[in-house]
Amino acid sequence: MPVSTLLGETVIEPKANDLKALSEKLEIINLQLAQKKAARRKLLHWLLISLCVVIVTIFAVLIVANSPYLGWNYDDPETAVAGAAFHVFEWLFVRSAPIILIGAIVGIFMTRKNV
Repeated sequence: MPVSTLLGETVIEPKANDLKALSEKLEIINLQLAQKKAARRKLLHWLLISLCVVIVTIFAVLIVANSPYLGWNYDDPETAVAGAAFHVFEWLFVRSAPIILIGAIVGIFMTRKNV
């Protein structure tokens, strides 16, 4: 016997229909949350793939360009600033892109759909 009955309190027993309706609502909410999680995972997966494509493309452009700023005339201040900026970008990109690329590839494998 429940304690509330022993204390003289009236206990309203939940009806089976109320529990079933609540269960169905919770099931729908759970399904919606699962769908949102899957959509976020899929979006992140494709963003990581896009990041890999962008990094590889920039590497290809830098290889084909073969550091053209090395042959520029740095007597002109505007050319000197542009050449320095290009060199800084290339220097930072070549050092950071491999780490970012490896991280993106790992992320792609971690976010792939498990079948």
